[in-house]
Amino acid sequence: WLKLARLRVGRLVQMSSGGTGSYETDREMFKTMDMMYRSFRNTNVFSWLRIAVVLILLTFFVTMGLSSDPAPPGSPRRQGFLRKRDEQLREVQYEIQETSDMGIPGGGRHSEAAASFPAMLYIVAVVAVAGLFFAGWLAAWVLAKDEGDEKMRVVSDAIREGAAGFLATQYGTIFKMAFLALVALFCMYCMRETPRNLPPEVTPVRLATCVAISFSTGAILSGLSGYVGMWVAVRSNVRVASAACRSFPEAITVALRAGAFSGVLVVSMVQLGILGLLFGIPMLVPAPLHQMPFLLIGYGFGASFVALFAQLGGGIYTKAADVGADMVGKVEADIPEDDPRNPATIADLVGDNVGDCAGRGADLFESIAGEILAAMILGGSLSKHLPEDVQGGFVCFPLAIHAMDLIVSSIGVMVTQVPQGKSTSNLDPMEVLKSGYKVAVSLSAIGIVILCRLLLHTAEHPMAWMHFSVCGLIGLGTAFLFILVSQYYTDFNHPPVKQIAQASVTGHGTNVIAGLAVGMRSVAAPSIILSGALLASYKVGSAAFGGVANAGLFGTAVATMGMLSTVVFVLAMDVFGPITDNAGGIVEMSEQPESVRDITDSLDAVGNTTKAITKGFSVGSASLACFLLFSAFLDEVSVLSGEKLDSVDIALPEVFLGGMAGSTLVIYFSGLCMTAVGNAAQEVVANVREQFRLRPGIMDGSQKPDHTECVAIVTQAALREMVMPGLIAVASPLMVGVGFRLVSGEQDRLIGAKAVASFLMFATATGVLFATFLNTSGGAWDNAKKYIEKGVHGGKGSFAHKAAVTGDTVGDPCKDTAGPSLHVLIKLLSTITLVCTPLFIS
Repeated sequence: WLKLARLRVGRLVQMSSGGTGSYETDREMFKTMDMMYRSFRNTNVFSWLRIAVVLILLTFFVTMGLSSDPAPPGSPRRQGFLRKRDEQLREVQYEIQETSDMGIPGGGRHSEAAASFPAMLYIVAVVAVAGLFFAGWLAAWVLAKDEGDEKMRVVSDAIREGAAGFLATQYGTIFKMAFLALVALFCMYCMRETPRNLPPEVTPVRLATCVAISFSTGAILSGLSGYVGMWVAVRSNVRVASAACRSFPEAITVALRAGAFSGVLVVSMVQLGILGLLFGIPMLVPAPLHQMPFLLIGYGFGASFVALFAQLGGGIYTKAADVGADMVGKVEADIPEDDPRNPATIADLVGDNVGDCAGRGADLFESIAGEILAAMILGGSLSKHLPEDVQGGFVCFPLAIHAMDLIVSSIGVMVTQVPQGKSTSNLDPMEVLKSGYKVAVSLSAIGIVILCRLLLHTAEHPMAWMHFSVCGLIGLGTAFLFILVSQYYTDFNHPPVKQIAQASVTGHGTNVIAGLAVGMRSVAAPSIILSGALLASYKVGSAAFGGVANAGLFGTAVATMGMLSTVVFVLAMDVFGPITDNAGGIVEMSEQPESVRDITDSLDAVGNTTKAITKGFSVGSASLACFLLFSAFLDEVSVLSGEKLDSVDIALPEVFLGGMAGSTLVIYFSGLCMTAVGNAAQEVVANVREQFRLRPGIMDGSQKPDHTECVAIVTQAALREMVMPGLIAVASPLMVGVGFRLVSGEQDRLIGAKAVASFLMFATATGVLFATFLNTSGGAWDNAKKYIEKGVHGGKGSFAHKAAVTGDTVGDPCKDTAGPSLHVLIKLLSTITLVCTPLFIS
């Protein structure tokens, strides 16, 4: 029919032309239109349109097949394969008061209409929109800076093209997998029984649509936050390099504000996404405000799903290119880092952006989203026992904390400047950044107390808000201690990094041993700090309501929010790292004076420390968030099953084996990440060696290396290697829960859920400790190398420097691939189990 339509159009064109003279012209125009159509048919847009049509048709047929009029009283309801087949089990009825006495949150069929939204939500919305405008102002301020000379711009353009090309291909792959997960999620909820705590008019299809919308929103915003942050970062690096040619203070200001753009953007988008769902979901599911967070879990799952693959792919890319460049360039060819003669240099610089900017942006987006939702769930569970006029405050508190974060962190960023009149020769850039962070922390402490008084004060418990204020301050102090500990173990001004540098004098093996030892020792302090903060916040929170367990859990939620109350500034410091790293590479490749390289080297060394700090911060917040999500998972099991589940007996064989599976997944997943980097790096090494062999003039400058060939190799390898670890991570908890339910469900109908609960506990504990080890050891190895490059133990080119390069090569996939991916993994496990809870109940 398309051919006939084209022919008819051609004839009409000929008739309208009035002669053969213009026919050739019209035919050429028609050919052009035909080529445009064929080009459009080969684009991703056309593919997504076809997928959208299929999804619409699938939704229509599922809706027609599964929706039905409400059954009359006393008549049996239609069964689906995920619905409970035993009427006696399915029809366990609890009155609202009886369920409240059991402690099951939201039990009983709820007939309450959707509650009105508190005024604080509208204030949060205004602050979030203002945050987007402030992010736009930061981007405009940075992009207005000078881009430097022609050589700088050429290198910067190559980095932009490589990063944009990789992310376009990567996100296409990720969203195709996300679409499959969306369809599976929609079908699962269509064929499950509607929870008893929702109004009876809510059909499974409406609930499935609600979950699908929240999943899609989280996935899209998570990917968008990473992409936009990378877009600004690849345009900021050349401006930081240009600023370094003029002065140190200007360079550090431009780099920090470029990083702050990502921080402000991520937090604003998280809040606007949740607010949009809070305002929109009641049109599908008219639930009261304290129950709505349960309906938004798909938002966290979608964000985690995209973040895992984004972090995996970006981490594999950046470290495969980095390892390949270092092994051949530094070790074999004995040329400096980021030397323009190294064929893998551009790929290495591209990797800094796709891994540390785009990947980390998506990572922190899903972290913040998961923690907000978990805290809202616990706040809703606690507030249902309180008067209706104060319930909204407990649910909205996490959103209000992050609105405050946007304000105080923005102030901290704007006041961060190099002191006037102070010599910059011996000035530590880290102290400049910490001065702004201290301002943000001080303002945040005041804001936490004010918000606790405004939102968490109740007439029945007039002192409760003071207890929760203490919980928030405990979390804020925990964040500051985490930063100090991370700095101690990864900054070369402290003993651990100096010990690794000293060990490099005696060889490669002793360098590796010292780095491993530092990483293992670094696990103790964060673990003790985290344990103390968790226990203290639980006890203080419990005391707020006279020992109520839910109050203790909400106390840990408030502590988590306190820890995240300056996350905008922390993310700004994190993105500061790859931007300054890229700036140093641009300065080296454009052959700028040594004094300029000294400035970018000092910023790059601090950037390594800030990245290590952010990773430690991410691990700490992830562990607290997983504890909250674990509690929410137990609540969800109680609601769906009608049986209270508040503890798990590890002496049961199925439960113990589920825990072993969780720990095993963490180690095995890390091994897959390391293997992926190794496989991709081998291809890069082979290509770089081949180019040096076929083009001997590269070393003397008479021939130029082919940077695009390395970029293409790393792109293909990263996309290929990221799929298997991600799929295993998604499938493992489902296999454990469903498997034990099928094997032992007849004896204990909750055994699948209990095994999954154990799986989560073991995976979280192992993941937190192992991620801390990987992040710290990798950062310490890297800064030990930079410490030697400052002239210690023989400086660049010495035997100690070669040993330090080996340690840095070993640490690269630890700190930038496996470690950061574990942050996402442990939160993904919590969100996917929460979303798929019906699968685990027999």
